[in-house]
Amino acid sequence: MDISQQTALVTGANRGLGRQLALELISRGATVYAGARNTDSIQLPGAKPLQIDITDPTSVAAAAEVAGDVTLLINNAGVSTGSSLINGSLEDIHTEFNTHFFGTLSMVRAFAPKIASNGGGTILNILSVLSWFSSVNSGAYSAAKSAEWALTNAIRLELADQKVRVAGLHVGYMDTDMTARITAPKLNAADVAKLAIDGIQADSYEILADELSRKVQKGLAGGVSALYPQFV
Repeated sequence: MDISQQTALVTGANRGLGRQLALELISRGATVYAGARNTDSIQLPGAKPLQIDITDPTSVAAAAEVAGDVTLLINNAGVSTGSSLINGSLEDIHTEFNTHFFGTLSMVRAFAPKIASNGGGTILNILSVLSWFSSVNSGAYSAAKSAEWALTNAIRLELADQKVRVAGLHVGYMDTDMTARITAPKLNAADVAKLAIDGIQADSYEILADELSRKVQKGLAGGVSALYPQFV
């Protein structure tokens, strides 16, 4: 894919990885719609601010009419409530799934036909190493991201004959607002953005941004005991 010839939409582009993805795309010559619920929060010279709430189908439909020339969709908008599946608020758990699964699905259903009618292109879903691995403090987030991974695999099959390539980015902790309370080592979001766009440019289906993601992916073949040695 020639990035300089693409019209991209990045959701959650007002901060964190989304902002860095938009900046990276702009630097490579792409036309960029920067999506956020509040367009006043978007500070991206060269981007086209686009109001969108991915959990609101009416908002998504309106955005698809405005940005009908998109050939590259990056589903980055996300949320982390820190909720436990056992003891957490059901409202928080619904928020996780409404954002990561149903919100992503809503975006795909609205924009995939646009991408196909524009001659084809790519959808990149920003996933996580927690799509493949759960911790005590990430129950709702991991479950929702795992569902988004399954969604990514399914729509890749469904959209292949429409010349819409579907990719997923798996990444560990990044230095963003979402991980501010986490003390573990974190990746630089700008570096991850570069890796992600490099992967799109190379037509990759799966982009692993760090060693942790590669290690966990390999561990999947080993079953429960490989990923959770406490259950050996």
